[in-house]
Amino acid sequence: MTLFSQKKRSMIFCALFAGLSVSAQIQDSLQPNKPEEDHVKYPVLQIKGLFQARYLVGMAKDVDVNGLHHADGSGTSNNFMLKYMRVQVRAQISKRTEVVALANLADFKNDPKSRVLENAYLKYTFNPKLAFTVGQFRPWFGIEETYPIDIIKSLDWSNQYTEFGKLGWTSFQIGLSATGQLQLGNIPFQYAVSVVNGNGKNQINDNDNGKQYSSRLVFGLSKQYNFNVGLNGGIGEVFSKKVYAVGIDLSSMIQFDPKWSLDMQLEAKQATNHMLYNAINPEFRPSNPDQYLIRGAYFLPNLRYEINHKNLSAFELSCRYEYLDTNFRVNSNPRQTITPMFGLEFLKNYGARIQLGVQFDRYKHQVENTSQYNNNLFIVQVQSRF
Repeated sequence: MTLFSQKKRSMIFCALFAGLSVSAQIQDSLQPNKPEEDHVKYPVLQIKGLFQARYLVGMAKDVDVNGLHHADGSGTSNNFMLKYMRVQVRAQISKRTEVVALANLADFKNDPKSRVLENAYLKYTFNPKLAFTVGQFRPWFGIEETYPIDIIKSLDWSNQYTEFGKLGWTSFQIGLSATGQLQLGNIPFQYAVSVVNGNGKNQINDNDNGKQYSSRLVFGLSKQYNFNVGLNGGIGEVFSKKVYAVGIDLSSMIQFDPKWSLDMQLEAKQATNHMLYNAINPEFRPSNPDQYLIRGAYFLPNLRYEINHKNLSAFELSCRYEYLDTNFRVNSNPRQTITPMFGLEFLKNYGARIQLGVQFDRYKHQVENTSQYNNNLFIVQVQSRF
């Protein structure tokens, strides 16, 4: 694939946005030109939050709760952990404009310099076909970017989501995005086009002059089974080197009856591992960063039963299988993770939930005193949304 220069890509990206903006503002000639009536008094403020805590027990000898092996037998094998204490403020300042801020107060336990603040963006919606988001947000590049952590069907984000976040394609990034929903004949269609710095959240400046351009296309192929196919692709430049990422994902929801349902997700991605490439001594570094590639996939089925009792809303059973190899061409050491989970939901829409599960990690080659070591971790997790 021949990649455009950074200047040409920027011009094309701006031209695309300008074209979309013009087309979105063309009024339907069949509609009367009446002024829109809006009786809402702005701004409208909405405050939401999430509390999530865990108890972890490591069940593998000499491996701590973070998965790090200690040959000398040291390390913590059990731990109470505060994962999230999130507060989100959403201000609807006009019919088309909203400003969102999301902070995780639990991150004050770490160095808060590049943490705590997660979302901080302004979104302007022309119509359902076109909306612009600018600031710090999660660019769409897969299934997991489309929902928050509090409604996740497993313990946490997938391993590949975490790694692709480090590479600048997922998680919280600073930049600009255009999103919208269209109809291709009888097929519902969603799109997202983003340009970001690619060096994570809460950064003062980009760490180089390169940018990362990504897109996501989602096709709704079956309304009955809520079957969607997502295609993801991105190109960019990091420290004057060309990088890329591609991915495909499938999702479906089968409703057996009013009480039983099965939600399934399958996702696979591959990208240049430019962080690993740039960590190598320049004297031994090859000219092509695509010698260092990351590849991952996961499958997550989730079975749900609606109880609708006054004290218990539903229970869920899930088991996610993951495969991830962060350097499959040069020094392959794939990681396989199986995470069976059982969850009890006490308030609707995951308002209060308890989860129990075990995370089994297996590596092709175990490396002492590193996190590349087989591990079994027992988890009890509680959460409340408000």
